[in-house]
Amino acid sequence: MELWNDTRISEFFLLGFSDAPALQPLIFGLFLSMYLISVCGNLLIILAVNTDSHLHTPMYFFLSNLSFVDICFTSTTIPKMLWNIQTESKGITYEGCITQMYFYMLFAGLDDILLTVMAYDWYMAICHPLHYTVIMNPRLCGVLVLVSWIMGVLNSLLQSLIVLDLTFCEDLEIPQFFCELNQVIQLACSDTFLNNMIIYFTSLLLAIGPLAGILYSYSKIISSIYRITSAQEKYKAFSTCASHLLVVSLFYCSSLGVYLGSADTHSSHSSATASVMYTVVTPMLNPFIYSLRNKDIKRALKAFMGKQL
Repeated sequence: MELWNDTRISEFFLLGFSDAPALQPLIFGLFLSMYLISVCGNLLIILAVNTDSHLHTPMYFFLSNLSFVDICFTSTTIPKMLWNIQTESKGITYEGCITQMYFYMLFAGLDDILLTVMAYDWYMAICHPLHYTVIMNPRLCGVLVLVSWIMGVLNSLLQSLIVLDLTFCEDLEIPQFFCELNQVIQLACSDTFLNNMIIYFTSLLLAIGPLAGILYSYSKIISSIYRITSAQEKYKAFSTCASHLLVVSLFYCSSLGVYLGSADTHSSHSSATASVMYTVVTPMLNPFIYSLRNKDIKRALKAFMGKQL
């Protein structure tokens, strides 16, 4: 198979979901709607938390950071896909692909870590309520977010830099709607052993590790909930945990399925379908599951809208 030098690589081709022209308007409208819902919903959360002093607590601080990351996460992939559909093009430049891949990994990693931080925050609030305000002080909350960003930046930077050393073949078609790391590496004709080892190592470090932390936190939370005497408070707590665990399960099952799946994903669109779940659906559900059911958020949004009107 013919090799392409780095200087000759001009663009990759994103195959997306379907080549049928009749389906393109449907796909465009569906993803545009989900993107707008995700951006507007998460933006409302950020505005509500920042404008209402009653929401200046660790829980809502982490929630607003998660909403910001979700906006950036979806904005990394969806606008380019919509542009390609509108212009009837599948191309993305080599530089654009590397850039998209860097920010995609950055915000995916931040989503992962922030979900773990939120689980830890709820663990402290439910299991150690008397020490909660002392332990979860503003300084610690800021440090946790800062560490999350540092870990995300270092991981995405490392992954992107080693991709730059790869030599690619003449087949530059990616069966995805964005430049996904695994799919790009599979297009390389040079040795990818180091890339694959780093992917599996970071998957264990940034996926399995946080997941273990979430499961441990919730095992303690559920144990504490069982000791609550009020049936109404117990149901409310269980409902909140179930909602959060649903999003965590959706995010982890789909993302790990893409990264740790078989090599057959290169020849099919199955990974594209799985990627939609954690790149589009999960950020879109975030405002509804975490916030819009919350009375404090609703009150803050009504007050904010009232001031604007």
